[in-house]
Amino acid sequence: MSNSPHINDVVQFHRVALRYDRGPEVFSDVNLRLGRGSFTFLTGRSGAGKSSLLKLCYLTLKPSRGLINLFDHDISLMNRQEQQSTKHRIGVVLQDFRLIDHLSVFENVALPLRVAGQMRAAYSQDVTELLQWVGLGHRMEAMPQTLSGGEQQRAAIARAVIAKPDLLIADEPTGNVDPIIGRRLLRLFSEMNRMGTTVLIATHDTSLMRDIQADILRIEDGTLHRVQGEVFDG
Repeated sequence: MSNSPHINDVVQFHRVALRYDRGPEVFSDVNLRLGRGSFTFLTGRSGAGKSSLLKLCYLTLKPSRGLINLFDHDISLMNRQEQQSTKHRIGVVLQDFRLIDHLSVFENVALPLRVAGQMRAAYSQDVTELLQWVGLGHRMEAMPQTLSGGEQQRAAIARAVIAKPDLLIADEPTGNVDPIIGRRLLRLFSEMNRMGTTVLIATHDTSLMRDIQADILRIEDGTLHRVQGEVFDG
């Protein structure tokens, strides 16, 4: 793979490695390209590095070595303002959800739109409809600490997609919900993808991968392997 960014890639890794402190490398020499509008599943055993790879894509971790380009820009050359601008283009669902305790479910989901400067009158209907879609229409005014784990997960997903991000990153997004809700969430991700969002989902749920045609990558023994599709260029 060339060091130069490909104009149609949202994410590009070139020989990326990651280690924590002085420990062994979590993965090494990872090459990855996610084209605009692609849909990709990331699999691998627990501890293989799936969550770490997602955090590299969201700029919460830095690689030990190698190059990462996001939206055609080398992340090592970004200043703080450029990093924040890039993060605003990414919707993220991590396993710890990160809902804000003193905001209601509605307010948590609407937060990306408020940060973007929109007024409540402009986004109220969109937020309400999305919460109804994920099965939280009756919990809009509830506080996060009163929600079950599955409800918190659905609220985090709604917050991640409400602003129609260019890149959606989700770490085990159906891990705490029943199969019916899981498939509804998958349809939501698929619809976002149909509208142009690049989607990257880390999951152990093989049934999800059977329900939608997508590229599949597996992290194994510190390297990234293509199971199907063309997003990995070894």
